[in-house]
Amino acid sequence: MLVEINFDGIVGPSHNYAGLSPGNLAATRNRGAVSHPRAAALQGIAKMRANLALGLHQGILLPHARPDHRWLAQLGLRYEQAPPHSQAQALSASPMWAANAATVSPAPDTADGRCHLSVANLVTMPHRSHEWPETLAQLRLAFADPAFAVHGPVPAPFGDEGAANHMRLAPAHDAPGVEVFVYGIAGGPFPARQHPDASAAVARRHLLDPERTLFVQQSEEAIAAGAFHNDVVAVANGRVLFAHEQAFADKGRFYDRLRAAMPEVEIVEVPADQVSLADAIASYLFNAQLVTVPGGDTLLIVPSEARDTPAVWHWLEAHVAGNGPIRRVEVVDVRESMANGGGPACLRLRVVADPATIDQRFLVDAAKLDRIAAVIEAHWPEAIDPNAIADPALVARIEAARAALFETLDLVGLIDTLP
Repeated sequence: MLVEINFDGIVGPSHNYAGLSPGNLAATRNRGAVSHPRAAALQGIAKMRANLALGLHQGILLPHARPDHRWLAQLGLRYEQAPPHSQAQALSASPMWAANAATVSPAPDTADGRCHLSVANLVTMPHRSHEWPETLAQLRLAFADPAFAVHGPVPAPFGDEGAANHMRLAPAHDAPGVEVFVYGIAGGPFPARQHPDASAAVARRHLLDPERTLFVQQSEEAIAAGAFHNDVVAVANGRVLFAHEQAFADKGRFYDRLRAAMPEVEIVEVPADQVSLADAIASYLFNAQLVTVPGGDTLLIVPSEARDTPAVWHWLEAHVAGNGPIRRVEVVDVRESMANGGGPACLRLRVVADPATIDQRFLVDAAKLDRIAAVIEAHWPEAIDPNAIADPALVARIEAARAALFETLDLVGLIDTLP
């Protein structure tokens, strides 16, 4: 009964454009713009509905308490007296990007036959560094069954950004696979966020077979161009690796090792002379959901920006018409998330598991999404100007909105379980 489940982060009511993430070109470009939390969250719900319609399994991860008063207290601050940059860091809705929640190794890959999850420490960016305690609390609740092993974060200073820098290839979701950890060494003007020692630590914790575990360096060129995570330039699913020509520092050696570990792999590489790194990053061609739909076809779920970028859409159309490994392309609108630097892949954490072993409050069907959407429509702010984040009325509305969602999902009190 092992299936792949996409756990999407529900966009929180504090979603705003504070531009807190150097190296994330969209986030810094839109700094100071007015955000639309209600529209953003409903776009995320629509994406989940589309996944269900495709026959995929769907779960959720929940908005974190914002502002994060506990984190501010550790800095000797109260929100109302904190400087603007600390307020913005405490109010960030970045947990919506669930790909950074954890790294996941399914049971078929691990020596003890359990699905292992290691929560990411996200220490590189202050606004994300305080996510892990609530993420860990949610993961421990959702995956409390003995079929899972949920680990705390790798200690600082070894930066770990979760599944955004991890790929898995396998003949089927329930078969043993090859796990690929992608790390950065340097990124020119921008920080490399995934430390090689963090990747190695996660692999050891997860009891992975060294012969089926690859550690691969992301190219400095990709990081410098704005690919702050590997999932901005590469994504994998099943037998298919889909990557930009300039994604990896030594792609030849990587491809040789991957083929040796999994001879049936299909590598789909997009040439730089057809899609530039700049177009790939602006369109988030690779920050897409590469999925296997019922019937076995491989499908790519891309943001509407990919369709709006001529070189990218031309390449996709040609690939599908040429009967390549990717059989279909679906387009979703996640423009509010994209404007803050997160595409369809950023919004989801993939877990291969038996749905019966998961806390059912974290799994959704169409009816539950209807209930969640009703809460969002009633309680999420329509718009947030980053210059107004000190407004006590806005803070009160954000906190009340999250409380209403937790009550609807019967999860009141989750915050009290923080490590």
